[in-house]
Amino acid sequence: YKTQKFNKKVIEVSASMLLFAVIGLSVPAIFTHTISQDLLNTKYEGLSVFVAVIMFIIYILSLVFSFFTHKDIYAVSGDEENLEKAKWTLKKSILVLGVSTILIALESEILVSAVEPMTKSLGLSEFFVGIIIIPIIGNAAEHSTAIVMALKNKMDVAVEIAIGSSLQIILFVAPVLIFLSLIFTPMSIVFNPFELAALIVSVLIVNRVANDGESNWLEGVQLLAVYVIIAAAFFIV
Repeated sequence: YKTQKFNKKVIEVSASMLLFAVIGLSVPAIFTHTISQDLLNTKYEGLSVFVAVIMFIIYILSLVFSFFTHKDIYAVSGDEENLEKAKWTLKKSILVLGVSTILIALESEILVSAVEPMTKSLGLSEFFVGIIIIPIIGNAAEHSTAIVMALKNKMDVAVEIAIGSSLQIILFVAPVLIFLSLIFTPMSIVFNPFELAALIVSVLIVNRVANDGESNWLEGVQLLAVYVIIAAAFFIV
């Protein structure tokens, strides 16, 4: 397709959520780089938990926004037809999803346990494996689905998969991990300056590309180019 269009209102909401997520992750990181170590020892853990709580609340509110108060802007043409063609009952769908989740969790444990010897044998840095390799493998299903949707010119779904999965990790998974870490060893939201820069430029290019509600192959190449540049930088760490 020469040009593909998508719901600008929906993408604007997702893009603003991405910017919020960057702010939520940046403030604690900037805090650590600008405040004295003595102050960090007594204040920083509480700040991470506080930020995690705010991010989690925003994620829940975003669900209320998309499923209840403003669900009309998320309506996709043909939704009713797709519902009529559904072959599985709700109970069966939930059961399959639950079993799949358990199996994926087990596979993830196997993958993580194999990471350390793999990084040593291949000479790869933990940064590169953790930020590039594992996410590609872990999100392969989402990536392939987004591509299939784009091939069918269903760009609303494709873009939402791409941005939505990022928001889910930042605003839901990360806070939950921080909450759980309080039971064991408290985990903080810590980013070094380069990680912070990579995060910011990624969100900036996504916002710029999605701003006009349409896309073309050159914008896609730009997105991939930014990803490759960041990956190359992490590779040489």
